[in-house]
Amino acid sequence: MPTYIDTHAHLYLPQFDQDRPQMLRRAWDAGVKYLFLPNIDSESIASLYQIVDDAPQQCYPMMGLHPCSVKENFTHELSIAEKELKHSGRRFYAVGEIGLDFYWDTTFTQQQYEALEVQIEWAKELNLPIVLHCRNSFDQTFEVVKRHCGSGKLSGVFHCFSGSVQDAEKVADLGTFYMGIGGTVTYKKSELPQVIQSIDLSYFVLETDAPYLAPEPYRSAKDALQKRNESLYIVTVAQKIAQIKEIDVEEVARLTTENALQLFQINA
Repeated sequence: MPTYIDTHAHLYLPQFDQDRPQMLRRAWDAGVKYLFLPNIDSESIASLYQIVDDAPQQCYPMMGLHPCSVKENFTHELSIAEKELKHSGRRFYAVGEIGLDFYWDTTFTQQQYEALEVQIEWAKELNLPIVLHCRNSFDQTFEVVKRHCGSGKLSGVFHCFSGSVQDAEKVADLGTFYMGIGGTVTYKKSELPQVIQSIDLSYFVLETDAPYLAPEPYRSAKDALQKRNESLYIVTVAQKIAQIKEIDVEEVARLTTENALQLFQINA
């Protein structure tokens, strides 16, 4: 059985409170052996730690401040994340989820930029990758990242990548960044199949963003539990990529797993 890695899943959220152990077992039994969990803000830290402590062989934490949680108190939120990252005694595998989000609200645009800059500096200081959220802000996020890549070693992933082939080529040209591909690749109006066709698999990792963005056919399911995204569905994403690339799904699993292990600096 091939090994898969879900590089981005919020499995500590309340949507999994009723069946979290069973959900983790379903993923494990399907070959999804590594689950990387991005933080959101100070309110998510305790639940993030709980699932990591309950399933340490499968769940791997990140630490950061999500751009949608950047509000008036963002400096306080950053101080909490920095303390956890540097002084909690835990091993974190990335600084994330960080970035820019101009979809929901642009009230705190300047503060989002400030938070992103600060957290990139943490990553460079600690030699950790960054996990980037860039909803309605790919160009702006890319310019910040590109500038930092020019001044020192920086790696990471553009989570939930939804850009064009040209955008994907820009990410590939950075040399140390990947694109996270999830359930949206299965959607009818998605442009990701063209991206997958045009770009080598060495630049992609798999993700779910669970409990959000379930792939088809689960996205259209009438049953609420099926409709919720979970790490098991990473296999469906891999199957879609294999179909697009006209290769075996085992090859998709092998390459994307190698990419993720390299990104998160894990010797499997």
